Amino acid sequence: MRLREFVAASPRPLRTFVPGCGSAWDVRFFAESAWNVTGLDFSAEAISAAAAVLGPHRDRVRQGDVFAPIAGEPFELVYERAFLCALPRRLWSQWGRRMGGLVAPGGHLAGFFYFDDGERGPPFPLHSQAELDALLGPAFERVEDLDVTDSISVFAGKERWQRWQRR
Repeated sequence: MRLREFVAASPRPLRTFVPGCGSAWDVRFFAESAWNVTGLDFSAEAISAAAAVLGPHRDRVRQGDVFAPIAGEPFELVYERAFLCALPRRLWSQWGRRMGGLVAPGGHLAGFFYFDDGERGPPFPLHSQAELDALLGPAFERVEDLDVTDSISVFAGKERWQRWQRR
């Protein structure tokens, strides 16, 4: 719901990047909404599954490492959907710095962020808003923070839709 609202409210399609796109349902949604979207996943199996989901949009995904240079960066929007929480916590500070490089000044990092007090994972939860602020604060300002009511079961009641603007 929040993603659909975000896309509908945008004054124009944005050049979008989806890291850790998995089977690429979100990439498909952006592509069908006429947005210029690129999805990336390190897993060959995920890219193969994505091709089946994407049909005529299968050229929108590729295999690669989000921490390596990516053609087309920086983007107007980086969409977060369970990428951060899939990473081991030891990589989170690197993730925060990388998001600052992937998003163009004035652009946005937007999506769903998973909060919980547990340690087990994946998914690995953020423990507090302050933890996310520390990761993104050097390059971004949080401009939107909303409840999520339609999460999948593993994230139910533990997600926030947030939009961060790149300084």
